[in-house]
Amino acid sequence: MATTEERIRKLVDENLEIEGRPLGRGLDLNASLRDAGVPSADFLAFTKVVAEEFNLTFSPEDCSRFENLGDLVTFLDSRG
Repeated sequence: MATTEERIRKLVDENLEIEGRPLGRGLDLNASLRDAGVPSADFLAFTKVVAEEFNLTFSPEDCSRFENLGDLVTFLDSRG
């Protein structure tokens, strides 16, 4: 079974456009999403895709804590 990180990387490739990053190219999970040019509305839509994939829900407070995708992976891993 794929790790949380692998699943997030795949979902990013399929659903989230990151400025200057060709599809499938390495992704720094600790880079700031804002600095990567990801609008907050796009990230919010992405969290809905992630919630569906991992069968959970995010509160607005949860989403505001995610400065980067590494934070999201850590959050998901803590939810088991």
